[in-house]
Amino acid sequence: MVTANQFTIVYDVLSFSLATMMATTIFLWMRVPSVHEKYKSALIISGLVTFIAAYHYLRIFNSWTEAYEWTAEGELSATASPFNDAYRYMDWLLTVPLLLIEIILVMKLPADESRSKATTLGIASAAMIAIGYPGELAMSDDSLGTRWVYWIGAMLPFLYIVQTLLVGLNDATQSEADPAIRDLIKGVQWWTVISWCTYPVVYVFPMMGITGTNAIVGIQLGYSVSDIISKCGVGLMIYQITIAKSYALKKGNEETPLYG
Repeated sequence: MVTANQFTIVYDVLSFSLATMMATTIFLWMRVPSVHEKYKSALIISGLVTFIAAYHYLRIFNSWTEAYEWTAEGELSATASPFNDAYRYMDWLLTVPLLLIEIILVMKLPADESRSKATTLGIASAAMIAIGYPGELAMSDDSLGTRWVYWIGAMLPFLYIVQTLLVGLNDATQSEADPAIRDLIKGVQWWTVISWCTYPVVYVFPMMGITGTNAIVGIQLGYSVSDIISKCGVGLMIYQITIAKSYALKKGNEETPLYG
């Protein structure tokens, strides 16, 4: 049973995450008219990522508050409604492929390669989420071995995504004529990889001796912080790239992109 302090901490972090996702969505979508037509899709998808995340954080928040109640004596007790954290994986199943697609859309790639990369990265990310979820349900001490198996399985498509972002797309990144834009694209690639590395760490909390309610609270806090960094952070970086590329096109300093 979570303590009153643990309940309040998770309550506040989920509320903060929801507000952050909503604010980022509004900002990104309101800035769509400011970017060139060729980059509007990337910015719209960036806002869609945080919009979907905001919806699921609302569901997670509601589920958390419905799972516990305060008694007349001012104590916290569990209700008949169990906390449903599956909303988080439903969110990732939708937002992770879209997050990768928004990066692809701001890069100089031929249309066929853009579609190919978006498809393979989307499939890899969906496989990563699908493989990881069953292990997330293994929280007891006697099932931690199973959790490790699913962690290792999910890391395989994860490593493929990392290799694609940092190596497979390097030629497209280097093809950017403007060094400032090139640095921005490198930045969003590295930011994505580094922020995503926090998820496997949070996943192994129960295997690191963090058990019981401490594990539940730690996972909620860890994943919430990771989501803000990866979704809102990447979204704002994509916005910077679309603005920079739109300005370059307006000034005639960039060739017309081959995709889109």
